[in-house]
Amino acid sequence: MENQTTTPKQIMLNYGLMLGLTSILINVVIFAIGKTYDPHWSVGVLGFIVMIVLLVLGIKKVKEINGGYLSLGEALKTGLGIALISALISVIYTLIFTNYIEPEYFTRMAEVQQQKMLETYPNFTDEQLEASMAMAQKMSGPFVTSAMTIIGSLFFGFIIALIGGLIMKKSNEEIDSI
Repeated sequence: MENQTTTPKQIMLNYGLMLGLTSILINVVIFAIGKTYDPHWSVGVLGFIVMIVLLVLGIKKVKEINGGYLSLGEALKTGLGIALISALISVIYTLIFTNYIEPEYFTRMAEVQQQKMLETYPNFTDEQLEASMAMAQKMSGPFVTSAMTIIGSLFFGFIIALIGGLIMKKSNEEIDSI
């Protein structure tokens, strides 16, 4: 009976909310343990695994409500919808975080980046360091970060949905030929 009232849009919204809230939870934990500016590489891996799982589960749910049928287009639409909703939630969180919780975030992040550059490239001249930091500063800030979050989420959402859709797709012709 639940399948009759569930729509693909509701699935995108539900799984997008789950993914967005999970990414916020991960960021809150990282902030709470004091690793906001230098998180362990496993944090990125965990976030990516969560994204894969929730996108695949969302696509699978759409297939279920369609009676076992799934086109590649439906899979892509679902995956991109989930990715976009979660990205928008992440952007809202980032704007709140960088404006109210940690207003010095971009300044401190620039300091961390400068320190890492000096450690990685000890022979950098002052001019090279200045040029690198100027470029890094242009690529930071709330609007660029928001745009990169949305673009990155849609890119990886597309790749995951494409692979998941190719694996899970099933059309009427495939069922009839069995």
